[in-house]
Amino acid sequence: MSVSDLKLPCVLLTNDDGIDAPGLAVLEAVAAEIADEVWVVAPEHDQSGTSHSISLHSPLRASRRGERRFAVKGTPGDCVVMAIRHLMGDARPALVLSGINRGANLGVETMFSGTVGAAMTGLLLGVPSIALSQAFRDRENVRWDTARALAPDTIRRLAAIAHETPVCLNVNFPDADASATGPLTVSRQGAGLVKSIDVVTGVDPRGLDYHWLQFRRAPNASSEPDTETGVLRTNRISVTPLQFERTDERTFATLQAALGSAGGR
Repeated sequence: MSVSDLKLPCVLLTNDDGIDAPGLAVLEAVAAEIADEVWVVAPEHDQSGTSHSISLHSPLRASRRGERRFAVKGTPGDCVVMAIRHLMGDARPALVLSGINRGANLGVETMFSGTVGAAMTGLLLGVPSIALSQAFRDRENVRWDTARALAPDTIRRLAAIAHETPVCLNVNFPDADASATGPLTVSRQGAGLVKSIDVVTGVDPRGLDYHWLQFRRAPNASSEPDTETGVLRTNRISVTPLQFERTDERTFATLQAALGSAGGR
């Protein structure tokens, strides 16, 4: 059987933009094409920026939104745990698909992304997982058609590889027509476009101060050709393998040498 004919027995879908997000609707259409059974367990409301967080100090409530479709008052990570450990019963997904996010998840941004966090939670539970995001320049004109056209083949190709051992893959579709998009390209995380987080302060109608956190990005930041940002700039699809191990090996060696020397005196 060729990769193009691959049919998965069961997949779990989630996201961080919320169960009513347009990107999830696109992913549901894609999943119906590539899987025999599709489960959707997604946050009731937008949970962007919640990263890998799970709720340990408040109860989780799930409401049925259709056959094998649930909304959870919690984070994307909560949704994956609730699905695999409770809502799906004896069914076990062959793959967790998280997205399709409204906006690319590049570099540092993957550390804060609920889309990626949900996929990493799937990996923690031993299920191969893919985070999917659609880049845009104009927030009001996201190229969902690009993701819809390219996601089925992308997921099939990666699922054929990922099933051998649980992995988490971060996929970004470029802001280009599907016909003008280059091949699926292995990438490194890189630094991405986020440079800082700012606090925007205002006054509400009752005269009280409020504060809004906002990423500060540098769209023209330089990037290496093999990073996610570099791959997207050439209108290719990026795929980055992610892991939990985040030790900085260079600093580890420096600390080991310095503390080892100090300990020997």
